[in-house]
Amino acid sequence: MYKISEFSELTGLSKETLRYYAEVGLLEPAYIHPDNRYKYYDDGSYFLALMLGKLRALGFTIQEMVKVMEDESFLHMEELLLEKRKKIHEEIQGLQERLAEIDAFLESGREEDK
Repeated sequence: MYKISEFSELTGLSKETLRYYAEVGLLEPAYIHPDNRYKYYDDGSYFLALMLGKLRALGFTIQEMVKVMEDESFLHMEELLLEKRKKIHEEIQGLQERLAEIDAFLESGREEDK
């Protein structure tokens, strides 16, 4: 069993993040001491913590991470990753369109200066 500070160092997730993940039901401690309420994590929590860290790095929202974690078998992981990939492509397209609009606006201002 790992204290929250040890588990934080081991996984790279801050203690605040671990507390928040426990609060929203993403990654609950394996054991909470009844007297002092200290949270302890076990080796089984390690894989899940790494998974959450990776999902966060990939830009998953808390709601999307909850969706992944609710599928305990991870059978739908590929489907969820493909869904996230599609959303990212849509965001990129939207950003490229905004860039084109900014460039066109800048160009129109330059034409007026001539």
